[in-house]
Amino acid sequence: MIGWLVRRLSQSLLVVLLMTLVVFIGLNAIGNPMDILVGEDLNQSERLAAIAHLGLDKPLWQQYLLFLQGAVYGNLGQSFVYHEDAMRLIVQRLPATFELAFSAMLLAVVLGVPLGMFAGTYPDHPLSRLLMATSIIGFSLPAFWVALMMIMLFSIKLGWLPASGRGATRELFGVQWSFLTLDGLQHLILPALNLALFKISLVLRLTRAGVREVLPQEYVKFARAKGLSPIRVMCMHVMRNTMIPLVTVLAMELGSTIAYAVVTESIFAWPGAGKLILDSINMLDRPVVVAYLMVVVVIFVVINLIVDGLYYFLDPRVRVEVKP
Repeated sequence: MIGWLVRRLSQSLLVVLLMTLVVFIGLNAIGNPMDILVGEDLNQSERLAAIAHLGLDKPLWQQYLLFLQGAVYGNLGQSFVYHEDAMRLIVQRLPATFELAFSAMLLAVVLGVPLGMFAGTYPDHPLSRLLMATSIIGFSLPAFWVALMMIMLFSIKLGWLPASGRGATRELFGVQWSFLTLDGLQHLILPALNLALFKISLVLRLTRAGVREVLPQEYVKFARAKGLSPIRVMCMHVMRNTMIPLVTVLAMELGSTIAYAVVTESIFAWPGAGKLILDSINMLDRPVVVAYLMVVVVIFVVINLIVDGLYYFLDPRVRVEVKP
């Protein structure tokens, strides 16, 4: 177990290092932030002084080494626009993004898994056919259009839910959260549901496919022959084996939801990291963009490590493979 963990950590660190190189070179090859940050009324000497102040006069390899040196201590540079630590700006916005992403994934699991179990157990039931047809709609509709339709229906026409903002928050563990207040929860429903629609359809179809694959297996037939109750068979045998591939998909979808919630955050004016990165890209604020992308890389790496650990406990075959 320890050797397996050391190998996984080494691979993860190598991935992070390679991604720093790709991200840094890629961003420095796009545009010149001085064209946006510096006014046209500055003379050449003042412009050169501003470039030197931002550290853009150094060779690219030297900028990268300085970036790596700062990254070791958690310093990913100063924002060109906000004149604050880039990492601090990202961390301030991440709780709102995390809250939105985890709420969407919670909806996907709570709704998608039971509905998928039902559709897989009774595939010819009219409700199962309706669920599968509806899931196609969840895949097909673009998120921005669904968000606008939700605002028009639930906020403008019916007036049930607010259309934008995060609402009132309450502090927990030093962080402000919306779900702890009624007003914040009302503001959270629409953006979380908009993010969750695609995930619900995906989880539903994957769960149904897993159930259809597991039900004919011999160990399920043997469990039924032993006289185990249908609920015990579904929970202990069918659902557990169905969850093995589903865990990977859910983990990757969680990472993508955190990383790509930009559209939803922009439409619903949700003050998360996605809105910040969109503004930073428009203003070529490289340190903030690099910091955000590195945070996303680390999130994906950590999620992969957690998934590998879950595999170790869920699938006995993995435990056999890692034994010396």
